[in-house]
Amino acid sequence: MADEVTLLDFWASPFGIRVRIALAEKGVKYEYSEQNLRDKSALLLQMNPVYKKIPTLIHNGRSVCESLIIVQYVDDAWKGKAPLLPSDPYQRAQSRFWADFIDKKVFEITKKIWTTKGEELEGAKKDFIECLKLLEGELGDKPYFGGENLGYVDVAFVPFYCWFYAYETCGNFSIEAECPKIIAWAKRCMQKESVSKSLEDPKKVYEFVLELKKRFGVD
Repeated sequence: MADEVTLLDFWASPFGIRVRIALAEKGVKYEYSEQNLRDKSALLLQMNPVYKKIPTLIHNGRSVCESLIIVQYVDDAWKGKAPLLPSDPYQRAQSRFWADFIDKKVFEITKKIWTTKGEELEGAKKDFIECLKLLEGELGDKPYFGGENLGYVDVAFVPFYCWFYAYETCGNFSIEAECPKIIAWAKRCMQKESVSKSLEDPKKVYEFVLELKKRFGVD
């Protein structure tokens, strides 16, 4: 019996894009279900009753929630192709550490770039660049965080690349000028079809951010 896979997601979510990349890397066919986050579907509420958030993956009627956990699940459930996490326990732990760093730091800091101004905005930009420099240090001279191949940390971080234009435009700064190695890495990732077909158009994401700014009452 074929696997039945459904992804409950929202087009602009970098967290949902992680799952789309992981599924594409594994060659998993799935049904995509776009969700209205202001009027959540009965299916989303049923399948993710705790957080009621996207992305939620439904595999043969059972749900898996939280993007990094879903990516790990996808890696475990479809082992035959494109391993995302390394087999070595220490390297696996390091991969989970950096993915957790991205979750705890990048999203919260970057949200401040388009929701604040003045000193708070300048502080957010500085914090963001510091995060990127730490990630550049971890990347080193490797083509990907996963080494020679796209891995778990790459999948965790590269979805934010399609938001970079919005950050730069809202914050009036250049990420490439500060962290050229990160931009070179992102462009390398974009050469992979699993990434390029999963990431959204940066201009479309920027228009969405402008809508969010209006909704939140941010000039």
